[in-house]
Amino acid sequence: MTAPGSRAGAPTADSDDLDVEEALALVREPKDDSTAPVPPDTPPAARNEGHRATPWPRAREIAARAARSGARRAPVSVPLGDALGLVLAAPLDALTDLPSFDTSAMDGWAVAGPGPWDVRDAGVLAGHGRPELLTDGEAVRIATGARIPADTTAVLRSEHGRTDAQGRLHATRDVAHGQDIRPRGQECRSGDQLLPVGTLVTPAVLGLAAAAGYDTVTAVPRPRAEVLVLGDELLTEGLPHDGLIRDALGPMLPPWLHALGAEVVAVRRIGDDARALRRAVNRSEADLIVTTGGTAGGPVDHVHPVLERIGAELLVDGVTVRPGHPMLLARTRGGQHLVGLPGNPLAAVSGLLTLAEPLLRTLAARPAPEAYTLPLGDAVHGHPHDTRLVPVVLRGDRALPLHYNGPAMLRGVAAADALAVVPPGGAQQGEETELLDLPWAAAGIGVCFT
Repeated sequence: MTAPGSRAGAPTADSDDLDVEEALALVREPKDDSTAPVPPDTPPAARNEGHRATPWPRAREIAARAARSGARRAPVSVPLGDALGLVLAAPLDALTDLPSFDTSAMDGWAVAGPGPWDVRDAGVLAGHGRPELLTDGEAVRIATGARIPADTTAVLRSEHGRTDAQGRLHATRDVAHGQDIRPRGQECRSGDQLLPVGTLVTPAVLGLAAAAGYDTVTAVPRPRAEVLVLGDELLTEGLPHDGLIRDALGPMLPPWLHALGAEVVAVRRIGDDARALRRAVNRSEADLIVTTGGTAGGPVDHVHPVLERIGAELLVDGVTVRPGHPMLLARTRGGQHLVGLPGNPLAAVSGLLTLAEPLLRTLAARPAPEAYTLPLGDAVHGHPHDTRLVPVVLRGDRALPLHYNGPAMLRGVAAADALAVVPPGGAQQGEETELLDLPWAAAGIGVCFT
């Protein structure tokens, strides 16, 4: 007989994959926590009164939509060297014909009329002015990219010509009129639209913009993000000792947020200080504030009380996802939002991809990545009611789940290419499962093109 909320034959939890909290959740959570009896002595934070956790897909939709409610962000003019990963806010129109003059497509000879040809002494190189015109029966050495002399019939490639004892040039194969000449305007004419609004600036886009004569592009600015690291127990250097642990999120979040399209303007260490947290939130001018830890109901979990104190609007308060279910999203004021990440490292990664990624993607006007699935290389156990995000590596046409995927662990995700979205009840070996790419797996550390 199948346990409530699970799939027949679904694999069970193993100690490598679950911490104690999640292992217990597999056996003790009621089928529907909205109808389960709540003991009268349960504290208010644990009773979860007044709201239910948001389903994982719905939470991502809310985060993406929330960013549209703020004031429109003005486009900016960005030097090409700083534009990688931004989105065009104005069309890229050709400022000149490309090429802007007839050029040689090959190293060889520019020839006029039928051969054989008398070869001039001086050749034609790229980057020089207009060469002298050719007359029938003449040829001149020419380099790739050099300007074609007037009245040139064709370019004869170096490997397709030979000279005789008198120095006259002969073709070793037929020469077609216009061969290996790139005519002016072959790629585009001045005023042609090269790329539309909404195009992501990739290295190839930078090359095209430069070729078309641009020094800057008009783009949607990167949303500004500020990271507030909470917790008195965190060390910034050395080995853990005396109940203190190393801060993993301080070093991890800024480059990850940058890969999601943000400009990280500050990383501040607040500790477990409600007053300092409130001051930092009130003073922040970032589009997105990201906090680490303090989102549950413990004695030093100050994020909820501070948000209530400043009158923030809670848009997502808990998500039915493991790890990371205590994550939250709030609108603090105007177009500013706060994403509260759980303190456990992999739970924080879950919060980044669930709430921060869609919000930043919308602010930066990036296109949503195409959803895709792959069959699992091994079975993955599931939570009875919640989605699970599990690190995987991609091997051929399969996604192989990794161990060390508990909420406090980074060992699995550090080796991963993606996170598998495992539905409640788990997934069998070979079952098609949605994947969330990690930025470095798709496009290299520092920028995300997906």
